[in-house]
Amino acid sequence: MTIRRFDDILAAHPLFKGFDADTIALFAGCAKHEHFAPSSRIFAEGAPADRFFILTKGDVALEIATPERAPLIVETLHPGDLFGWAWMTPPYRHTNDAVAQSEVRAISLDGACLRRKCEATPALGYRMFQEWVPHLMTRIRALRLQTLDLYGVKG
Repeated sequence: MTIRRFDDILAAHPLFKGFDADTIALFAGCAKHEHFAPSSRIFAEGAPADRFFILTKGDVALEIATPERAPLIVETLHPGDLFGWAWMTPPYRHTNDAVAQSEVRAISLDGACLRRKCEATPALGYRMFQEWVPHLMTRIRALRLQTLDLYGVKG
């Protein structure tokens, strides 16, 4: 098995396509490999959001708590998907649960590390948000549509 460098993995991902090699190397300095067993909780609603993940193997369910029934899966993620965006804005707390549906491998990027790098170079932070906010908006729209489908009026 060939082990790929974080720089190479990040450079190949669409989220990082707008960044040059030096910037990707800065991001890679915040990265580490993660492994989660099937059914393990990757993070829980309300827990500190200290990193985000690029899923490289397996499936992850994003769940929200419901008052009168089991947690509701609002999205199932697959390799290439990203999750754990709450590290970007205070209070840096997760707003949902993430549960491994199978053996999961991912790359995580440390949120505090990324924030420090953005604070040290505001142009980097601005560029990062320019590149990443469209991805977030796509995810928010998908969640809205799924919520409408779940709670929509049946005719």
